[in-house]
Amino acid sequence: MKSRQHADRGVARRQAMAEHLMRHGSASVSELAEVFRVSVMTVHRDLDELELQGMVRKYRGGASAQASSVFESNIAYRLTAQNTEKEAIARYVVGLIEPGSSVMIDDSTTALAVARHLAEVAPLTVVTNFLEAIKLLAPVPGIRLMALGGEYHPTHDSFLGVGCVDAVEAMNTDTVIVSTSAISDRHAFHQEQEIVLVKRAMVAAGTRCILAVDHTKLDRVALHRVAPLEKFDVIVVDAQAPAEAVKRLRERQYNVEVAG
Repeated sequence: MKSRQHADRGVARRQAMAEHLMRHGSASVSELAEVFRVSVMTVHRDLDELELQGMVRKYRGGASAQASSVFESNIAYRLTAQNTEKEAIARYVVGLIEPGSSVMIDDSTTALAVARHLAEVAPLTVVTNFLEAIKLLAPVPGIRLMALGGEYHPTHDSFLGVGCVDAVEAMNTDTVIVSTSAISDRHAFHQEQEIVLVKRAMVAAGTRCILAVDHTKLDRVALHRVAPLEKFDVIVVDAQAPAEAVKRLRERQYNVEVAG
C-alpha cells in the first residue's frame, strides 16, 4: 500500500512539475527542488521521466518546455503560447478560404486556431491528422470532415507515420494550411522527422499552400528542412514580425502577408 501511495505521489509531482515548466517556460533544478520540496536527485529522476514522455527537454542545470532546434514542445505547452498572434493569423487565413472548397490542415496549434473559424466559411471539406481539430470540427454544421489515419502520437495529439503520409498522398485539396517551427530566408524547418514527412506530403497535396507562422518562428532554423519557401503561395505572419525579416522575405519575391 505504501509503495502504491509513493508511486501516486510521484506521478502527481511530475505532472505538477510539467505544468510548472509549461507555465514558466523553463526552470533550474535547484528551483524545482525548492518548489516541490524534494532532493536534487529526485528532480533529476522526475525530469528524466518527463523527457522520456516528450514533455520537457533537460539541459545542464535545468529543464525547459520551450522548443529548440532539435526539440518540439509538447502540445500542452504549444496550446498556451502566442495565442493572440495565432488568433490574428487565423482570422486572416480564413479570409483566404473560399466556401465550398476543400482544406487540409496540419497538427500545428496555429492551424487549430484556423480550425476554430472554419464554420464562418462553411460549407467546407476539411482534412486533418490533428485529433484536437477532429474533435473540434466533428459537430460543426457544414463541415465535411475527413480524418487522416496513422500512428497516434500523444506528444503532438496527432496521427503520423507511413499510414498518414500515404493517406495525404492520395488526396489533393484546394488549400493546404501548415505551420512550421522555424523559417529562414529560404526554407521552412521542423525538429522531428515524422512530422516533417507529413508536412512535406501536405505541401505537395494542395493546389494552394499557405504557411502560417507567428513572429517567434522567423529567422530561425531547426534540424530538418520541410520545404523551400517558394513552395508556399502565401506566408502569413503576425504584426509583431520584425519589419526587417518581412522585408527580406519580400525581396526574395515571397508573398508575405501581415495579419494585424
